[in-house]
Amino acid sequence: MNLNLSRKDHWLEALHDCGYRLTAPRRAIVSLLAETTRALSPIEVYDLARASCPGLGLVTVYRTIEKLEELELLQRVHLPDGCHRYLPAFQGHQHLLLCTACGLVRFVSGDDFARLAGNVTRQTGFEITDHWLQFYGLCPDCCAQNKNRNNAEKSEDQERPE
Repeated sequence: MNLNLSRKDHWLEALHDCGYRLTAPRRAIVSLLAETTRALSPIEVYDLARASCPGLGLVTVYRTIEKLEELELLQRVHLPDGCHRYLPAFQGHQHLLLCTACGLVRFVSGDDFARLAGNVTRQTGFEITDHWLQFYGLCPDCCAQNKNRNNAEKSEDQERPE
């Protein structure tokens, strides 16, 4: 990989090297996904990328996502509701923080799961070779919005006569 390439250019180069044509729709999808800070569903990718490429088809979105995931450039994120979203793949060993309100993603690294893995191995007989960890919650902005909304609702309740 050429280290001077942007993520988007690296992804386009990888697709080209696999025999994919770099069409305007595919470039729009790659541009969006390579730069996102949110986990996006295929439908969101479709809707957002159509702003810059009105002729984009949903099949192209799914095929491009599938290939980027196969190339380990895109990471599938599992949501509590069972739906999948996608974001740029992790760099090194990282864990995911996902805002369930706005989809914002942050990564954290540095963990010590050796003791937990040892306990699991002793209890189940499984030899742990890897793990996947995602945290779900609200980002600071969504927490603040919830707090403001709750405060406004309390104020309204207190002003109403009984």
